[in-house]
Amino acid sequence: MYPVIRLLTSSWKAKRSQTQGPIDFADVGEITFHCHPWDLDMFMEMNNGRVLTLYDLGRFDLTIRSGLWDGLKSQKWGLAVAGSSVRYRKRVRLFDKVTMRSQVVAIDERWFYVAQSMWVRGEPASSVLLRTCITAKGRSVPTQEVCDVLGAPEWTLPMPDWVKDWEQADKERPWPPKP
Repeated sequence: MYPVIRLLTSSWKAKRSQTQGPIDFADVGEITFHCHPWDLDMFMEMNNGRVLTLYDLGRFDLTIRSGLWDGLKSQKWGLAVAGSSVRYRKRVRLFDKVTMRSQVVAIDERWFYVAQSMWVRGEPASSVLLRTCITAKGRSVPTQEVCDVLGAPEWTLPMPDWVKDWEQADKERPWPPKP
């Protein structure tokens, strides 16, 4: 089940913190939460699927606090994930306090690349790199148009080599997948 209560709570906190001054779209957004019993799998650690779902909360926080949410609403735009790569390195156990960090690390003409990580007791537990876009009527909106709406028409964020390498490797992966 989708963590609706967490979504509402984190969105409310993001809206509240935005009144103290919004963050820049490229800044690191940070939220914290605890691992609950309904987050666990049969091995008593946070379920891998739940990890990806909870990463949504960090992106929503970043979207709200950066002011992008207001632009999305005014333009009737949506958000989409078009690719991801996840690393799991440390188990997240029941009642662990998790700090999640989210940041836009690169943009090109079509995609926003978002890096996120979860930390427990100062140690990285997992990280994800996502290729995301803003959508309108089932199509992606050019990133320049999004930056214009955000009031940052000159904003650019060059792609680091590790993101370029991931993007290139993903292009070489067969599509459609072989049976």
